[in-house]
Amino acid sequence: MVTADIVRTVVGIIGNIISGCLFLSPVPTFVEIWKKGSVGEYSAVPYMATLMNCMVWTLYGLPMVHPHSLLVVSINGGGCVIEMIYVTLFFLYSNRTRRLTLFLCLFSQLLFLTLLSILTFTSIHDVDKRSAVVGTICVIFNVAMYASPLSVMKLVVRTKSVEYMPFSLSLASFGNAVSWTAYSLIPFDPFMAIPNGIGTTFSVAQLILYGTYYKSTKTQIEARNAKGVGEVNLSEVVVGNNNQDPNNIIAVLPDGF
Repeated sequence: MVTADIVRTVVGIIGNIISGCLFLSPVPTFVEIWKKGSVGEYSAVPYMATLMNCMVWTLYGLPMVHPHSLLVVSINGGGCVIEMIYVTLFFLYSNRTRRLTLFLCLFSQLLFLTLLSILTFTSIHDVDKRSAVVGTICVIFNVAMYASPLSVMKLVVRTKSVEYMPFSLSLASFGNAVSWTAYSLIPFDPFMAIPNGIGTTFSVAQLILYGTYYKSTKTQIEARNAKGVGEVNLSEVVVGNNNQDPNNIIAVLPDGF
């Protein structure tokens, strides 16, 4: 007989696999950075944000905070390791000024996590209250991350082109959000359901935009190629004022969810 626990475990494993793929999606970018020996115009902000997000969700999944959340700890713990590697590479291939900024940001994040952990384990002695406090903070970070694709979605509408919004990443983000939303319903966990429900909505919006502007994108690319301009290299595209590459903006990084 299939029980709710078995279903939850299966869904959680699927969520771990999809999230893991999303965590690894920026690897080509860092291979390029390694080959060039410089981060160039790439921004460390998405990776720092994802690292912070993974750390607070790892704290949330601990048995002393939110019992029976091993799959939450596994994917976010792994995410912390992967994002730390990315941040380390940024540190190694940045100039002195950016290194100092990166160090201060990382120090601030670790200090925040340390203070939150101390407060959680010394001042709050009830598991439900611990879940509520840490969970609320997780929701705030998660919603902020899921809102990150809004800038590129605006770009899609303005240019009527999905060239800078890869379908594979949008689809993976949708699968990631749906799987963790389903996981949060067995049993119901509002701190996981709220941000991932919002993430599902944003992912659906991205897929709708892709379906709407796919044909016009092909027309624009064909016209540009006919003029000899050539196709734009996505890894070198800079969106907005944050100097972020498309992978950083679209792959709503797995909050671990």
